[in-house]
Amino acid sequence: MEQYHEPYDVLDEETRDLTRAFKSLIEEFEAVDWYNQRMNATKDDALHDILKHNRDEELEHAVMALEYLRRRIPELNDELKENLFKEGPIGHHDDEEDTPDKELDVGSMKK
Repeated sequence: MEQYHEPYDVLDEETRDLTRAFKSLIEEFEAVDWYNQRMNATKDDALHDILKHNRDEELEHAVMALEYLRRRIPELNDELKENLFKEGPIGHHDDEEDTPDKELDVGSMKK
């Protein structure tokens, strides 16, 4: 199975289900992109409305997959709480002094 980076038989069922959800989330966002491009390219109002409806359905599917993952991965839940629905610039919000494992940052990996 190409979607696994580790041997399938060493992965537990929870990990396999998470992989299924990640793959589904990716596929849903790909479909959102396809419909969005088609919707914005057409000059036909009726087709535009159909494609918009289809795109919005795919967004709903993506959000359901994201919610599944949020409920099962506490760190994802924390990141979403920290970063979604906030005002101001989008970017990393942690102060370096709040990072418990400073020695594990990318800068320390450079030689």
